[in-house]
Amino acid sequence: MIVKDPEAGYIGCFSIKCEGVMSTATLAISLGEPSGIGPDILIQAAQTKRTASWLIFGAATVLQERAKILNLPLRLEPYSTDLCLSKEPGELTIVDYPCVNGVKAGCLDATNSVSVLAALTAAANYCQACSGRALVTLPIHKGIINSANIPFTGHTEYLAKQCSVAKVVMMLGSARLNVALQTIHVPLSRVPSLITAVELTSTLAIIRHYWQKFYAKNPRVLVLGLNPHAGEDGYLGCEEQAIIIPTLQRLRTEGYALLGPLAADTAFTPQILANCDVVLAMYHDQGLAPLKALEFGKIVNYTLGLPYIRTSVDHGVALDIAGTGQAVINSFLTAVAAAEYLLQQG
Repeated sequence: MIVKDPEAGYIGCFSIKCEGVMSTATLAISLGEPSGIGPDILIQAAQTKRTASWLIFGAATVLQERAKILNLPLRLEPYSTDLCLSKEPGELTIVDYPCVNGVKAGCLDATNSVSVLAALTAAANYCQACSGRALVTLPIHKGIINSANIPFTGHTEYLAKQCSVAKVVMMLGSARLNVALQTIHVPLSRVPSLITAVELTSTLAIIRHYWQKFYAKNPRVLVLGLNPHAGEDGYLGCEEQAIIIPTLQRLRTEGYALLGPLAADTAFTPQILANCDVVLAMYHDQGLAPLKALEFGKIVNYTLGLPYIRTSVDHGVALDIAGTGQAVINSFLTAVAAAEYLLQQG
């Protein structure tokens, strides 16, 4: 959908205006996979009055049909540049990206992938165009997008490429624990080759910049080793001795507050975590398995290094419960609250 506005420029397929009523919408929310629980979560969350303005990017028909299934009130107002965005219960303002085919809760359809990504792209462009906006994303199904012959490894990589950022960092965090990832959605066999001094330095620089910007402090980062026992002095792997330890030593001389490399199997104890702001894991499951075991449902997914704030939920599309009313909205509400907080700090 293209929103026509003679005073605005076009970025992607959505018009951007950095002044007037449009700037009152602080959170752009992408609907994600329409057959999953994203619509359920958004409709349930919309039942109470909001502290920030939301602008939804996704299929209006999907939301209307899902609201009927859930037996919840919902009024959708099509976006226009002279419209004040509603914060009232049961009301949402939307930029409509219709699905190609009808959507049934729990049933994936690859033909709808184009509209799903178009909505995500427009929401991101909206945030990138002007300051004072944040993107909150509901879950996308990677497999169904790839089955539509669209290469897609995840929100994090997609958003980085879209705004031509060479490096971003994926971090998931709760009130008690933050875990950043050195590598993200790659096969385990590729991880060692991706751990280099340059990449590790870049990751730690992005984490440091983020903490200084939003929390006004130099973060204490606990860096995990790649190998069991953090390499056991080279007997269980050489990456710690050859790359990780020298890089951390050099960065400490530049003022970085770094611990490690520590063995991952003992790093997530309360005593050790009490002395750090963020844990840097070398690969996806090394860091996220313990985090989700401890904090699932209370975690926010952040993308550090984008030119705008982006937060997301800590779960997938949950096709088995879509349209049943069983979706839990805690993670989404936490992601919304985190985005609002970061906007206030930034």
